[in-house]
Amino acid sequence: MADLGDNVTIPEFSCLLQMDPYLKPYEKDFRRRYELLQKQLFLLEEAEGGFDQFTRSYNTFGVQRRPDNSLYFKEWAPAAEALFLTGDFNGWDKFSHRYTKKEFGKWELILPPKHDNSPAVDHNSKLKVVVHTKEGQRLYRISPWAKYVTREEKAVIYDWVHWDPPQPYIHIHPRPRKPTSLRIYESHVGIGSPEGKIASYNNFTTNVLPRIKDLGYNCIQLMAIMEHAYYASFGYQITSFFAASSRYGTPDELKQLIDVAHSMGIMVLLDVVHSHASKNTEDGLNRFDGSDSCFFHSPPRGVHSLWDSCLFNYSSWEVLRFLLSNLRWWMEEYHFDGFRFDGVTSMLYHHHGIGTGFTGDYSEYFGLQVDEDSLVYLMLANHILHTLYPDCITVAEDVSGMPALCRKVEEGGLGFDYRLAMAVPDKWIQILKELKDEDWNIGNIVHTLTNRRYGEKCIAYAESHDQALVGDKSLAFWLMDKEMYTNMSSLIPMTAIIDRGMQLHKMIRLITHGLGGEGYLNFMGNEFGHPEWLDFPREGNNQSYHYARRQFNLVDMDHLRYCQLYAFDRDMNRTEDKYGWLAAPPVYIPCRTAIVLANEEIDYCY
Repeated sequence: MADLGDNVTIPEFSCLLQMDPYLKPYEKDFRRRYELLQKQLFLLEEAEGGFDQFTRSYNTFGVQRRPDNSLYFKEWAPAAEALFLTGDFNGWDKFSHRYTKKEFGKWELILPPKHDNSPAVDHNSKLKVVVHTKEGQRLYRISPWAKYVTREEKAVIYDWVHWDPPQPYIHIHPRPRKPTSLRIYESHVGIGSPEGKIASYNNFTTNVLPRIKDLGYNCIQLMAIMEHAYYASFGYQITSFFAASSRYGTPDELKQLIDVAHSMGIMVLLDVVHSHASKNTEDGLNRFDGSDSCFFHSPPRGVHSLWDSCLFNYSSWEVLRFLLSNLRWWMEEYHFDGFRFDGVTSMLYHHHGIGTGFTGDYSEYFGLQVDEDSLVYLMLANHILHTLYPDCITVAEDVSGMPALCRKVEEGGLGFDYRLAMAVPDKWIQILKELKDEDWNIGNIVHTLTNRRYGEKCIAYAESHDQALVGDKSLAFWLMDKEMYTNMSSLIPMTAIIDRGMQLHKMIRLITHGLGGEGYLNFMGNEFGHPEWLDFPREGNNQSYHYARRQFNLVDMDHLRYCQLYAFDRDMNRTEDKYGWLAAPPVYIPCRTAIVLANEEIDYCY
């Protein structure tokens, strides 16, 4: 009997082998992965009429208003004994509106319109799914497909709020074309203000977008948008996958933010978390139907030991429906332009990268340690996204160096456009922590910046949100430390520490921008050397917002040197826009390389 993959042909596999002949011994693995993908696509065609329809399941699950104003509710809860709907609309009666059980673990309910022909559930009113388990428990749940969830000021649990505005926001501006040189501004809406509070979508639209445009970035990566009950999780413990976080404002205000960004020619990527989910039950996915699995693997496989979160069962048909429709929802409803996939290393391997070092030996990327269910899910996601949206951009956060991660699916790759060059910021932190200036090894720095897989595009960055978080220090803080609080005024003589720190801050960014990848990323505020770390309100800091903000006001004070770092970052991006070095092919860097900048492009008098 033939093994899986023996009889399948990968259309452009020869292109991959031509680029990297050392992958030839693993041809069987590539064929098996590709055949698994083709089987999924065939099954989608047979059972669902193709992936186009399948990935629009947000139009049939959750709650839908029909043309006659009746409301159609649908959920997948295979282990449940009974489902009921309760909420403001029925005075929170827990038994009056029962779902009907259908095949494959699905449940349906239809609510006819009121006597005045308006929908039975009003816009902005609260709902709950009541799940009765086979063990006799009664559980109160939020629909996994909920489009909007909110939390009362003193409450702990989020509420499912029916979002059906009479005049929904309509996008005006078309998506920008995919740029050849990608310059990403990594952003968090909630910290986008100097004030010690959660900033809003509207604040970001009015006050932050113009700065991003001025700085010369052509893409924004929005973090912490998918709803997460715990603010201090930085948006990485998702509770409601289809809901834009209500702590910043309404769904329409997020749509407006993206629309205005598009009017400026700026693409917007969503930091999507499909690698794991929050363990929350009452306002999360966990134990939605009362079982210990449903959307996830049963423990222990379904638990991430380091993140204390739930791991999806990517072999489940309904989980594929949920996750692929989730990607489509953010593209269609909000007009995002692509995704930065979080935690890809955790997805790719059964060991999740825990206690595992990657040496680059190819045997580490093939074999039983690879989770092919999740790997094929990523191939499927990229194939669908790039087929439906040719200008869509997908970025993988992977530390392992998986070969062909950023090659086309038709070549046997996973289909990502870019991977994050995660070794680069680690190198800069190591240098600043361990070496004196005179011991810097330029050859080693250049090697780190250029040591990446040929033909697979990377996003280079000197630092991201990881380095800004409490417990670590930003490059500016490593370089200038406490003097940033006292000696950044241009009204006093420049100290040696500030002088050195500012020059190295610029040069580290410039050489990273020039050599580190085919795209560049900066975390908001770091471009001007934001003087403080990032720490969200939590018990350990008395729920303080003091460090959960970005002090853009410092840039607007002409007598402070922060504006000089800002100006350098702006002109660096504008110079790249003119000459296009990010999109240029790789070159050999000789031992003695002088980086010469024309005086008219970047003035060193900053």
